[in-house]
Amino acid sequence: MKRSLGLVLGLLVLLGVACQEKSGKEKAKTRSGGKAREEQIMQKIELTSPAFSHGGFIPAKYTCDGQDVSPELTWVGVPEGTRTLALICDDPDAPVGTWVHWVLFNIPPDLKGLPEAVPALERVLGTAVHGVNDFGRLGYGGPCPPRGSAHRYFFKLYALDSKLDLPPGASKRQVLAAAEGHILAQGELMGKYQRR
Repeated sequence: MKRSLGLVLGLLVLLGVACQEKSGKEKAKTRSGGKAREEQIMQKIELTSPAFSHGGFIPAKYTCDGQDVSPELTWVGVPEGTRTLALICDDPDAPVGTWVHWVLFNIPPDLKGLPEAVPALERVLGTAVHGVNDFGRLGYGGPCPPRGSAHRYFFKLYALDSKLDLPPGASKRQVLAAAEGHILAQGELMGKYQRR
């Protein structure tokens, strides 16, 4: 009887060790998968413009003091598996808080950039969809800060592993909420503008 009990206890200990090892391996696998995903998200897209350099001043042509058309943008480094791209331009230096100047999503992943003066239509460039900016309009609304110090304008490009199921006129907040968990890589270009 004692011997049988000892055998049963021994088997239970062995089973417990085996389960712990398996659980540890699964956790390690999850961690390594998560790390791979994290590394993927850390990938950078190189976003540039022939109109201005990163940290440079945006020409008046692309602002409310000029033609108020969107600047040409180009990019490299979109990873495999990207289904769509999304672009947001905003100004964190606005007196009322971050001001959104441009929301464009479901951009085809094979595009290498955007031409100058993208039309302010609901749908452009094939499948791309315009969201609403903080001027209350579709499309691009250029820098138009109050007179004084220079403001910074961040153009942010996101590579996504999915298409966003959002209508034209979606807000920046809606786009970022829908993109959460789907961002494979991103790039950023910052330009400045100042009205004296």
